[in-house]
Amino acid sequence: MLRLSKLTDYATVLLCRLAVLRGLHTAADLAGATGLAEPTVRKLLKRLTQAGVVESARGTNGGYQLARSPSAISAAEIIDAIEGPVAITECSGHHSACDIQGHCAVGSKWQRISESIHQALTEVSLAQLADPRPLPLRLDLGTSMGRGADA
Repeated sequence: MLRLSKLTDYATVLLCRLAVLRGLHTAADLAGATGLAEPTVRKLLKRLTQAGVVESARGTNGGYQLARSPSAISAAEIIDAIEGPVAITECSGHHSACDIQGHCAVGSKWQRISESIHQALTEVSLAQLADPRPLPLRLDLGTSMGRGADA
């Protein structure tokens, strides 16, 4: 099963709140606004700041805000910041360490599937995630991977 961690889910909730609130907000304020525990919010803000999704300002009037507009931050960027690059199998990542790679016929297909998932996530912005309306469903499966005789 493909599933994102709770931290990634929480990071998305946190970023959606930042997208709506705009301006600088403390970790304590964001914890209160999202219902997340403050230590979790601090951990997420640190990772998101390191990834360039969020920026921080120190001082009495400091806090956190989005580094760019919500429409310029993608779901893929959020996932990459918390989980690391999307790779659905060991061999589909950038630094593959698969022991049977030389004998495997499906590795390149998994790489293509991972790339397609990443591309789909790139096309969804934080602005869309923060919008209460449902995302339009668009399945563009194409024929780039082809279909076998048994399909």
